[in-house]
Amino acid sequence: MRVHETRSHSHGNAEEDRVTTRKQKAENKAHEAEQSPKKAKSEGDNGNTNGKSSEKVVAEYEKLCAVVKDNLSTEQMREILEANGQDSSGSDSTILRKCQDLLFYGPLDKCPACNGDLEFRVIRYFCTGSYSEWATCTFITKDPPRKLEPIKLPDSVLNSPVSDLLKDYEDPGRRPQKHLSIPVKPFTGMLMSLMGRLSASHQYWRKEIEKHGGKVANHVIGVTCLIASSAERDRGGTGKLAEAMERGIPVISQAWLKDSIEKQEPQPLEAYDIVSDLAPDGRGVPWYKMDPSEEALESLSTELKIYGKRSVHKDSKLREQDGKIFERDGILYNCAFSRCDLGRKLNDYCIMQLITVPQCNLHLYYKKGKVGDDPNAEERLEEWDNVDYAVMEFVRLFEEATGNEFEPWEREKKIQKKPLKFYPIDMDDGVDVRHGGLGLHQLGVAATHCKLEPMVANFMKVLCSQEIYKYALMEMGYDAPELPVGMLSVVHLKRCEEVLQKFVETLKSMKDAGPKVEAVWSDFSQRWFTLMHSTRPFIFRDYQELADNAAAALETIRDITMASHLIGDMGESTLDDPLSERYNKLGCSISPPDKESDDYKMILKYLEKTYEPVKVGDVEYGVSVDNIFVIESSACQSLDEMKKLPNKVLLWCGTRSSNMLRHLHKGFLPAICSLPVPGYMFGRAIVCSDAAAEAARYGFTAVDRPEGFLVLAVASQGDQITKVKTAPEDTKSLEEKKVGVKGLGRKKTDESEHFVWQDDIKVPCGRLVPSDDKESILEYNEYAIYDPTQVSIRFLVAVKYEEKDSVMEPAE
Repeated sequence: MRVHETRSHSHGNAEEDRVTTRKQKAENKAHEAEQSPKKAKSEGDNGNTNGKSSEKVVAEYEKLCAVVKDNLSTEQMREILEANGQDSSGSDSTILRKCQDLLFYGPLDKCPACNGDLEFRVIRYFCTGSYSEWATCTFITKDPPRKLEPIKLPDSVLNSPVSDLLKDYEDPGRRPQKHLSIPVKPFTGMLMSLMGRLSASHQYWRKEIEKHGGKVANHVIGVTCLIASSAERDRGGTGKLAEAMERGIPVISQAWLKDSIEKQEPQPLEAYDIVSDLAPDGRGVPWYKMDPSEEALESLSTELKIYGKRSVHKDSKLREQDGKIFERDGILYNCAFSRCDLGRKLNDYCIMQLITVPQCNLHLYYKKGKVGDDPNAEERLEEWDNVDYAVMEFVRLFEEATGNEFEPWEREKKIQKKPLKFYPIDMDDGVDVRHGGLGLHQLGVAATHCKLEPMVANFMKVLCSQEIYKYALMEMGYDAPELPVGMLSVVHLKRCEEVLQKFVETLKSMKDAGPKVEAVWSDFSQRWFTLMHSTRPFIFRDYQELADNAAAALETIRDITMASHLIGDMGESTLDDPLSERYNKLGCSISPPDKESDDYKMILKYLEKTYEPVKVGDVEYGVSVDNIFVIESSACQSLDEMKKLPNKVLLWCGTRSSNMLRHLHKGFLPAICSLPVPGYMFGRAIVCSDAAAEAARYGFTAVDRPEGFLVLAVASQGDQITKVKTAPEDTKSLEEKKVGVKGLGRKKTDESEHFVWQDDIKVPCGRLVPSDDKESILEYNEYAIYDPTQVSIRFLVAVKYEEKDSVMEPAE
């Protein structure tokens, strides 16, 4: 065996790391995971604890801390912790902090969320327990539950000179309570190192750091961070700087010290980083440290590194040598993994591949790290003379990563998630559309050589381009270039759907709030972001976030996977008319109507009457029509067949551009789950509206991407129609009976303007006016259809969103 390349860097402690969604700014304080058991406020508690002022309590605490540190050995402290049922593991400094806290405030009780052990770190108490094999506990508080029992002191302590002082705190009734108002030193438990010329002398900063609970070392081994100035960095720094970067230790500006002291709380280290852009190999800043807008640009410009089960990883450099994934007995030796554990601040991917290269030995490629953080990734490429030994090493690495055997996973997809272990991301055998679709340089040539009608050719060009799929995954935060999210197996997508549906059912059965419910949300969030890897995982907090970032995201990823299979690899020559080939595979007739036709004019009128501007921040966006297409899809009932059904209505449906190819190829699918929010409140139904304004919300993507699509479909509501103003409690019975449901909105279309199309299909076209249902949770009317065969796509309207003052006119 020969090792061509090895790169491994240790990661610094990221205790202060904060994870946010891509849509949030780094400084957004929403969703801070700070929790506190609810307690009744005692009488006279106005900054006092047991009749003592906060200042006096702090003074007493500091006195006791000094006595404990000077008079008790580490072994005696461990005995105290063990006698009171507390964890006695950790370094000497950790044991000291635990013991001081216990003796003054009392023994910590169990975590109210998971019944695990609580542990004091810096200025908060963290739980060290787990919710499940998928997730560790994320409970954090400044006011932990305490055992209301006397402190037990072992004989070795009772016979010590400090026993009388410690006995003062044995009785829970005399014990001070730790309140948020009691200040805690912000650098407690931190070891730092200083480098170069700062705004004040090193001696001054040493005193300030020690005054606020920290310590200063002359070296960088084991430190929390290295404090330096940007000017020092620009001059090239010293060996200390190089060593810190090599060890993955954060190098931050002295502003972190000032801000942490001023706010009396350690600030996030990554916000003060000054060297990420000096990363080895010039590979830039890790994505999770970037501003979301910078990360978006990085995502769109980054080439997908692995695009399917047969894809050789780009960083292996073996694609250029015609490398292929090794296959034996029907098994492709190519695995991708994900792990998200927010309690332990873990969010990693892992790639393992066996690669054959002509006239060479078998290669094993291994890479593990955070997305975009290549300088700190563990990566190696090994050449093996013996194929059997290479396979054995691959199997060993799989078992090390997952805690499971390899063959049962590959052959039967059997696997059991193990605590803190990776979980496989099951790739399908195909090409992710972000790699196989048309690149920007191919679009013009492909449309020029297409034999389709020019407008249809341009439409197919959009649907077959990489761009719309990259944008969709970027906007949702599921755009890791290391993982082929657009080429997931049916097994993996089904597993995600089952996890989501089980969570929704669990939520419906829980009536109370508090730590136990928060634990269920946290456990699901960590499961979800292990199955669907994101660079910015977070804890879901409400149904709307669940709808936007889990349910809608899964539907989009499912549809993108379908598009990937249909589009395949268009990376070859575009001279052979690949657009016509994909059009034929679509099984759908697409044609532009005459602009003077009644249908064309009817659609323009319907859009104009029922549209209201989409509001983004303080800006409102109108809409103009680019093109209209008549759709005849083999996946949908024909118009003649639809005419045989009762209560037919021509309705608007909104969709992302990235989902359109799947809709045309297979028709609409019902919503993936039932949630008490618009779009999902009817359960597993296809939801349409009589207001283009409602559909436009789903079609609108971003200010810098104004193009989108609205769909007009004929929907039959069936013989029985149920009208509702609130989310139905029992959606399962509606799904089983397949009855039509109309959700009444706060606005409706003026019924006096409605008309009939194609003999008996109602068109609810009319000005939007206030309805009598002012308390409805819906703004516009929504129609739920549970049988996909009762919905037929008839027209596709390509639109462009423009600022409100723009005039809405059809494109010439």
